[in-house]
Amino acid sequence: MAGTPATEREALDAYSATIVAVAERVLPTVASLRVHRAGVRDGGAGSGVVITPDGYIVTSAHVVAQSRTATAAFIDGSEYELDVVGADALSDLAIGRARAATLQPIEVGDADNLRVGQLVVAIGNPMGFSGSVTSGVVSGLGRSLATADGNGHRRFVEDVIQTDAALNPGNSGGALADWQARLVGVNTAVAGMGLGLAVPINGTTQAILAALMRNGRVRRAFLGIAGGTRALAPAVAQRTGFKAGVEVQEIVSDSPAAAARLRSGDLIVEVDGAAVSKAGDLQRLMVETRIGSKLSIRIVREDRLVALEVVPAELK
Repeated sequence: MAGTPATEREALDAYSATIVAVAERVLPTVASLRVHRAGVRDGGAGSGVVITPDGYIVTSAHVVAQSRTATAAFIDGSEYELDVVGADALSDLAIGRARAATLQPIEVGDADNLRVGQLVVAIGNPMGFSGSVTSGVVSGLGRSLATADGNGHRRFVEDVIQTDAALNPGNSGGALADWQARLVGVNTAVAGMGLGLAVPINGTTQAILAALMRNGRVRRAFLGIAGGTRALAPAVAQRTGFKAGVEVQEIVSDSPAAAARLRSGDLIVEVDGAAVSKAGDLQRLMVETRIGSKLSIRIVREDRLVALEVVPAELK
């Protein structure tokens, strides 16, 4: 015989118990950051999350922008000076290191395993209220977040997590945790009433964080195009075997794309054997190891597949 369904009270008790358990494990790993900026009395504030026992803390790049130090305060009352190791505006991620012998780190999860409707818990320091806990669900996956680095370079952070867990100013850089208290996102933006966004913690962002810890910056390859996702016409898709690609809408002069004779209207469908169906696919391929390396690309031009070679430069 099937088990008796849980009563409403039992379900609510289980929900509450889960939130309490997550909060107890995550709260000691989340810091309230007070940012120091030269010549500014109040340099701003945000949140950060300890990711290694030796004091590395992840936060949002916009929280520590134009600063080299901050103060990290924890829920147990301890405070440490924080040195900003590196920041990457194009992913809105930054790494700092607290001047502490040892800190309690959060367990790092993988946002690629999230599902829409899954319980998540946001922990940070909104409006100066340290150690604030809110809960909700994953409202959407695969969102895009527009970023810029101040040098005219724009990028979309792909696969951003949308949640209805309440986020407010000061939450940026804080933890978005799953029901097992694992870090799956770094809260980054409040997009509207009941709509929060978090940069996912996955293989791509782990590589960015490792580069920041190692070098203080992220080196990216650069083709020199502006483009967007476009589907192929059904007949062309059937003939070429590709359903969509990245349409070249603009080409930067004297760029690798210009040297490779890419044209406006070309549709990039493959780079070095990897299919490219959307802008995020192309962005993920433009990593440090591609700089200066000859890449074979396939494009659809005038409904025909064309093979070209391009040598990406470093994004400055």
